Amino acid sequence: MTDDASTDQPAAEIAPTTISHGPGDGAVSAEKHGMFGVAGSGDTSGFGGLVRDKWVAPAAARPYGSYFDELVDNLQIVYPEFDAAVTKIVVDRDELTLEIKREHLLGIAGALRNDQSLRFELLSSVSGVDYFDANQPESARLHSVYHLTSMTYRRRIRLEVALTVSDPHVPSLTKLYPTADWQERETWDLFGIIYDGHPALTRILMPDDWDGHPQRKDYPLGGIHVQYKGATIPPPDERRVYK
Repeated sequence: MTDDASTDQPAAEIAPTTISHGPGDGAVSAEKHGMFGVAGSGDTSGFGGLVRDKWVAPAAARPYGSYFDELVDNLQIVYPEFDAAVTKIVVDRDELTLEIKREHLLGIAGALRNDQSLRFELLSSVSGVDYFDANQPESARLHSVYHLTSMTYRRRIRLEVALTVSDPHVPSLTKLYPTADWQERETWDLFGIIYDGHPALTRILMPDDWDGHPQRKDYPLGGIHVQYKGATIPPPDERRVYK
């Protein structure tokens, strides 16, 4: 097998106003203002004037290219509920992503790890993303993202589970992959995603009594007035604006 075939679809070919998040998420707004969704606390990032198109990778169509078709075919055989579990398959920048329902996470991850044709022995990363959209506050904006590596076949795959802020629960993978332990703690600490079944889901970066989850896009940015030897340093949003 070869990995020479290009699997990208240029972003410029996708019309932003016609892209949707997926089932139940609705249409994506064509423009997004600012880097974050917070309001009323001052923009300490300096990105308050940023205006940009919002783009979501479209669902891929066969052939996916590279080893992706073989991997998906094997997973469909090993996991009979594949069609019900996977809501979207994305191939972008020569990377394969399966967007799956949370109730199937353990089954999919177990099949990827245990089956001889797949052999994804290593969970190399667990992370979070907040796709905050002020126009869709109840959308499944929190994503728990898993990067799996097959040491046997030298392959990679990404799993992604979408969650709402009101119900941010997802099963822990610590029993399948011990490396998920501190990574799930970090994702809970910063994004507030709750990993059910984790042996000790406590904060790992922020103090134990910290209020909130700092990497959510609507988390208050705050700001502190600073003086150095009599010279006043203006707030970041008054120093520069990125456009």
